[in-house]
Amino acid sequence: MAEDLTTLRRNLNVYRSRLLGRANVVAAGVGYKITGGQKTSTLSIVCSVTSKVAAAKLTERDLIPPRLEGAPTDVIETGVIRALQAPTERFRPAPGGVSIGHRDITAGTLGCWVKKDGRFVILSNNHVLANSNAAQIGDPILQPGPYDGGRYPEDQIAELEQFIPINLIGIPSDCPIATGTAGFLNAIARLFGSSVELQAIDRRQTENLVDAAIAAPLNTEDVKNEILQIGTVDGTAEGELGMAVKKSGRTTGLTTGEIQQIDVTVNVQYGEGRIAQFTDQLMAGPMSQGGDSGSAVLDENNRLVGLLFAGSDATTIMNRIQNVFALLGVSL
Repeated sequence: MAEDLTTLRRNLNVYRSRLLGRANVVAAGVGYKITGGQKTSTLSIVCSVTSKVAAAKLTERDLIPPRLEGAPTDVIETGVIRALQAPTERFRPAPGGVSIGHRDITAGTLGCWVKKDGRFVILSNNHVLANSNAAQIGDPILQPGPYDGGRYPEDQIAELEQFIPINLIGIPSDCPIATGTAGFLNAIARLFGSSVELQAIDRRQTENLVDAAIAAPLNTEDVKNEILQIGTVDGTAEGELGMAVKKSGRTTGLTTGEIQQIDVTVNVQYGEGRIAQFTDQLMAGPMSQGGDSGSAVLDENNRLVGLLFAGSDATTIMNRIQNVFALLGVSL
């Protein structure tokens, strides 16, 4: 094999300029030949092309010969090879996996592009696009998000169109009786020198299914219907125990993991004293960090299974995509 490799490298060095001068060829190197979608043990000179074209449509000059001085060749389709941008930079058009956010937040992740009434819209979290219920429909959405340098109006890419409200527990109550009682007890406490302040808390508990929102682009030319480092979405699938999954996010980029739990009920903190309980969630291992919220989660076949919205140092929590699509009325 060492002799074969030496010969291939020598042949590649002789022919590389001529190979790269042929139609659609964007790279040439030494690798293992792929046959029927499977890697073989045969070393070859590999030509990467933007797209494979039938031999009948190519001139004789542009055809890749099956062998070069006895060395086998192979042709693989890679598409156009571009310099990669950091997910925190400005993208136009913008794919999934990049920084985005409501004007008044830090930054989250553009999950992917979906369709609402036949129009492309951005899918991400409520807390990314709608500032955890605090936003108004029509508010500006920036790409990149404000934390990553996004400024209004020059970096506005979309307007908030719809969000599913998050039902929070442990938030200050607007009940006058509870508020009055807390004030009375605080007055007594101050007489005894206590600096502790009591606050009326609303403990009405309402379950949630999703942390999700959509935003409509200002310009259809800003839509890139794929996900950074992943490519196009190829349908949806039910998240199942043991399923291998991946995501592309603003903070940690492309990461992989495995669904470790299903049918999860989880209490998620939304700032000090604000908790929301979610049911029917999926849990994976540590494949995300702050800023990855909103990432689309896919299986190995690029089928969409979840919308990432929460996690810890040891876990990642995602909404089932079926619940997201049903509540927002969107599709691929």
